[in-house]
Amino acid sequence: MSNQVAVMTLVNIKPQAMYSGITRLMFNRFSLYRPSGLILQKHMGSGKNGGFLISPSATHQGLFCLFDNLANATQFLKESPLLAWYRDHAQELFSVKLRAYSVKGSWSGHQLQESTSLPSSGPVASLTRASIKPTRALSFWSKAPSAQTDLEQSPGCLISAGVGEAPVLRQATFTVWQSQAAMDAYARSGAHLAAIKAAMQGDYFSESMFVRFQPFDAEGSWKGKRLD
Repeated sequence: MSNQVAVMTLVNIKPQAMYSGITRLMFNRFSLYRPSGLILQKHMGSGKNGGFLISPSATHQGLFCLFDNLANATQFLKESPLLAWYRDHAQELFSVKLRAYSVKGSWSGHQLQESTSLPSSGPVASLTRASIKPTRALSFWSKAPSAQTDLEQSPGCLISAGVGEAPVLRQATFTVWQSQAAMDAYARSGAHLAAIKAAMQGDYFSESMFVRFQPFDAEGSWKGKRLD
């Protein structure tokens, strides 16, 4: 089994630092800082109010990083200049370490490796991302609002955020749930199930990835909710 550990960070930047935050989102990829053991990094924007919506937010961002082991993930959280800036300029910040226990698909050609087994209890997290085919974007987004509403109202959902590498076409949803059962109940019912079936039947994606994680060492809050 792999030693990989991922880190997901969600931030809502203070309005007075909004333009500096947007600049970092656009140009952080050119930073000279290179964390040890980094396998994959995705610096992403977000929808309005941090949700999975086509209208963008000027202050919400997400950062997903995958490392070869726990030590390097921990070092990154302590030393990253971007995370230090986030902490100094955030209205709200949430960060959590993640070990994958179920992986399907890939992200920019990278497939995460399972690094733990299915938890017997406690919270679980999910990351769903997709590269949407331009010819299928309109149909895809017609189903997104109802799925977002169902997600926010779903019992057992502790944390939810919509993020993306590019507007409209490269999107992701990150969620944390009280239990595996709560996550499964949402995935198998309502607008989300209808959207997934339509996506599969309609061949919406050129690349997709669905990963379930065991979260640990959470820091901060998201939309007033904590994972303690």
